[in-house]
Amino acid sequence: MNNSEDQGSSSSSCSSYYEDQPHVLAVDDNVVDRKLIEKLLKTSSCKVTTAENAMTALEYLGIGEDQHNTPKALKVNLVLTDYCMPGMTGYDLLKKIKESSQMREVPVVIMSSENVPTRINKCLEEGAHMFMLKPLKLSDIKKLRCQVMKRRH
Repeated sequence: MNNSEDQGSSSSSCSSYYEDQPHVLAVDDNVVDRKLIEKLLKTSSCKVTTAENAMTALEYLGIGEDQHNTPKALKVNLVLTDYCMPGMTGYDLLKKIKESSQMREVPVVIMSSENVPTRINKCLEEGAHMFMLKPLKLSDIKKLRCQVMKRRH
């Protein structure tokens, strides 16, 4: 019931709602959160690639030691990453992406289950497109998808 209402309002505010499938790289160390995000993105007609940590995401994007994966990376329209992850945080991933000449224009959205204003501000100042609180809802993903599509056209 809510689903059809959401689609109606989203399609009217986002003219190219069903025309393209934006490619989202979803990064989260928690397998349950990662599966939920993947399901929400696919429900919203997105192509999804998942990564279990920031290092895997950087490899996929072709950032770091091995710079040869760039053709794949250029097809990513959005990076959606958790903030708290072992090894490298979502904030560190954001910084690496924004330092990359090939990837800096790709919007990065940070998500966290913790509402910490200083953390949110730090991410936004570093260039995050948005900071979202978990758990994400379908309406959050649809809004995000609309914004990504507007940036592409």
